Amino acid sequence: MSHINNPMEIYKLLNGSNCRECNEKTCLAFAVAVFKEKKPIHACPYLEKQVIEQYGGEIEKPNTVDEYKEEAIKELKQKISLIDLSQAAQRLGARFSKNKLTLKVFGKDFSVDTNGNLASEIHINAYMVVPVLNHILNGSGKSPQGNWITFRELAGGPSRYAHFHQRCEKPLKRVADTYTDLFKDMLDIFGGKKIVSQIGSDISIILYPLPLFPIMVCYWKPEDGLESSLHIYFDSASDDNLDIESNYTMNEGITLMFEKIALRHGACKI
Repeated sequence: MSHINNPMEIYKLLNGSNCRECNEKTCLAFAVAVFKEKKPIHACPYLEKQVIEQYGGEIEKPNTVDEYKEEAIKELKQKISLIDLSQAAQRLGARFSKNKLTLKVFGKDFSVDTNGNLASEIHINAYMVVPVLNHILNGSGKSPQGNWITFRELAGGPSRYAHFHQRCEKPLKRVADTYTDLFKDMLDIFGGKKIVSQIGSDISIILYPLPLFPIMVCYWKPEDGLESSLHIYFDSASDDNLDIESNYTMNEGITLMFEKIALRHGACKI
């Protein structure tokens, strides 16, 4: 039985005519219904026999997000065990001692040894582990340039920006609108640095998820009938130190982290 990750994979099998013979308004709506097991795929009269045979039974759905990340971490740990960590430390400006590479994550020590075992002064979660291990494996070690660009200006960013804006910038803006201590936490807990940016935002804070991968969070307060705005910027050397998927994953994790902090203080409803 075929493994289906999302409704779009079903939609690609359809002719896109929106004929409504399946009693759904669009082919996309039909694909979603099939994915949710509300309709059988053979309800589309235009699919070829071999497609129906391949996808006609119970669709094998993907693992949960957590399971996917667990699998990714396992694979990354295996890759880490195969490289020279001392050379990786030298490349990234990290420390190497007693068979462990140690670098800073939000200013706190994060270590991985030659067997892929992890240790950290901060809570280790998959949203941070996957990007950090990818950085250790593939980061070039290029120093930040001090030139700030948007997510869509990164390699691979344009196709992911709409999702990034929905999953990272908009939720973080909602937190900033209601949780007045957000930026204080960024400074005090996560080692952020408040700056006066040339972008003209009311608040600009630089965070260091990784020493070679700073991000700048800029917030504009509501004014004269205009709603507030929040955008995340990246150093122009970001592509050299973190791939776009790891970048997205890290920022999604950062957003979720601040959402949880705000909820804990009863400051906002997500």
